[in-house]
Amino acid sequence: MGTKWMIRNGKFAVPGADKPVLEGYMVIDNDLITYIGEEPPVLEEDVPVIEGNRLLFLPGLVNTHGHAAMSLLRGYGDDLALQVWLQEKMWPMEGKFTGDDVYWGTALSVLEMLKGGTTTFLDMYDHMDRVAEVAEASGIRAVLMRGVIGLCPAEVQNQKLAEAVAFAKKWHNAANGRITAMISPHSPYTCPPDYIEKFVQAAHDLDLPMHTHMSETRREVEQNITDYGLRPVAHLEKLGMFTRPSLVAHAVHLNDEEIEILARNQVGVAHNPGSNLKLASGVARVPELLKAGVTVSLGTDGAASNNNLDMFEEMRLAALIHKGVSGDPTAVPAGEALRIATEYGAKSVFLNQVGRLAPGMKADFIAIDIDQPHLLPHTDLISHSVYSASAKDVEHVWVDGKQIIKHGECLTLDEEAIRRKAQEAFEGLLNR
Repeated sequence: MGTKWMIRNGKFAVPGADKPVLEGYMVIDNDLITYIGEEPPVLEEDVPVIEGNRLLFLPGLVNTHGHAAMSLLRGYGDDLALQVWLQEKMWPMEGKFTGDDVYWGTALSVLEMLKGGTTTFLDMYDHMDRVAEVAEASGIRAVLMRGVIGLCPAEVQNQKLAEAVAFAKKWHNAANGRITAMISPHSPYTCPPDYIEKFVQAAHDLDLPMHTHMSETRREVEQNITDYGLRPVAHLEKLGMFTRPSLVAHAVHLNDEEIEILARNQVGVAHNPGSNLKLASGVARVPELLKAGVTVSLGTDGAASNNNLDMFEEMRLAALIHKGVSGDPTAVPAGEALRIATEYGAKSVFLNQVGRLAPGMKADFIAIDIDQPHLLPHTDLISHSVYSASAKDVEHVWVDGKQIIKHGECLTLDEEAIRRKAQEAFEGLLNR
């Protein structure tokens, strides 16, 4: 297909607009949306046209926290407390991961995400060059970083920091800008304060944003107070992290003062409802965060604690659990849940041209088949996309104007090989 093409007779989701579903036309030129509207645009005669009837077009979903290679540990160690799960199940197995394991685990996750309508994902892990290779080959948009645990001797700490910096230098703005990088100490409870300060300095030196796990469990918050005399938010603020643009994952256990600090420093929160429920970590104070002006986005976390990467499911959970916990059925309406998964997600990972269907935005969008029993009648398609749809309803996916999923099939990755190699990788880990 040429650089310019058009969708006609489509329904387009623009949550937050006066008219949240627009019926009409969208024009894509190369990697950008150049027109969206109800009136047919004036175009050259030979511009290719895709028929959009029976389809709802949504901005691509943005998964702002995860560990893609952990799909290899899906179902391995379920129904356990977080620290037990980490220390007895996850970390011993992850210690055996080779670069090839990370490659095939990531490929499995990227395939699942793309087929489920996720066009941008954030990944914090090890062997990150292999993750970037998958992202580059698949056509997905990725925000990548070497996540670093600092519970190790000083020379190993320095080596890990050097790896994180080298990765960021190599891959930031790679793959025609589809891959961007961040700097990522794992968490305040796995990185000593002086080590976190070194990451802050590296982020300043490279002019990159930062990402970390924070306040996921009550125990973690109490440990921070015992060790450092501060709750994690004040601790990270003191260490200078919030002098960089920052995104924190989880932020389940926050008090009012901490919410105010996050808002004042424009720190985003990656809300992981599925993972936090499964690990019994708690329910983040999302309505209060939104009210305070904090950018809230959605993450699946790794498939070992979720156990899928279905962002439609995360949207639905985000819309439902805050109603249930607050007793307020208007707490997170469907339109807001969709924006959390798209527009706010892009903002939280510092991608200004992603997350909305509008002229000048990147052509990252998906189409779901709305001619199905569970999506009829077409009363409110924004509501349907949050409360009724699932990843399996995704028919087509485009990133940067290029089609990656067509009628549910991936055009860029060898699905059969990935399925086989991922299973082999897991069996190899068990026998290692």
